[in-house]
Amino acid sequence: MKMSIGRMGRQLLGFAVAGMASIAAGSAFAEMGQPAPWEHTLQQGATPVMENIIWFHNFLLVLITAITLFVLALLVIVVVKFNARANPVPSRTTHNTLIEVAWTLIPVLILVGIAVPSFRLLFLELDVPKPDLTVKVTGKQWYWSYAYPDNGKFEFDSLLDKDKQPRLLGVDNEMVVPVNKVVRIQTTGADVIHSFAVPAFGIKIDSIPGRLNETWFKATKTGMFYGQCSELCGKDHAFMPIAVRVVSDQEFATWVDGAKKKFAANPANTYASAGQAAE
Repeated sequence: MKMSIGRMGRQLLGFAVAGMASIAAGSAFAEMGQPAPWEHTLQQGATPVMENIIWFHNFLLVLITAITLFVLALLVIVVVKFNARANPVPSRTTHNTLIEVAWTLIPVLILVGIAVPSFRLLFLELDVPKPDLTVKVTGKQWYWSYAYPDNGKFEFDSLLDKDKQPRLLGVDNEMVVPVNKVVRIQTTGADVIHSFAVPAFGIKIDSIPGRLNETWFKATKTGMFYGQCSELCGKDHAFMPIAVRVVSDQEFATWVDGAKKKFAANPANTYASAGQAAE
């Protein structure tokens, strides 16, 4: 029996090592701003909110793993030590005050330890700081429209571009924002409920017709970041990606000057062109 217990312990240790190696491999595969092949971890964070989400996720993973191993150890001890062969005369003990207090108090303390960072994260997500830039996002079947009321009030549509990479994530016109600036997203739906989600920014909010919802992000890294509509909104739901390009202040000012001319001369894409892009 001792040999069996030792062998079982070595197997559990092997599983734990394999699990940690798998997590490390998933992190190695992770790419900035987009999904990666065989990725099973969260995308790398590009905002303070997403970095907090990742920390909270990892904290819960460690806590849940520790609880699971503890319960497993208790089960093994019970099976080995208190079976009929090893313990032919069972104990008649019915109450143990210390154990009853412990199994009540310890779970309460664990839940409080989870609640504190959870509420802090929720407050960080919901409390929109003073914005440096506002972008109004309108979900339509099946593409997105972006308006910049603080920068000349121009508006443009962003449709799937099937010739761009990454596949099903490239668009003809990206949302462009400056780095290290608080961007307030105000979103609504033009027809049905959509959901504006960018994993690397840690944002996901419904775009509901007749209602204006808002969230925020502050990208701390430049580059391209992708998301998708996360609410089943019709037959081309899978073909309305979100692409956000984060640039320097100077590049953003240059883009704004060009966008005012481009989207003033070229009217917004039509519903028909949206259907063509999804074909």
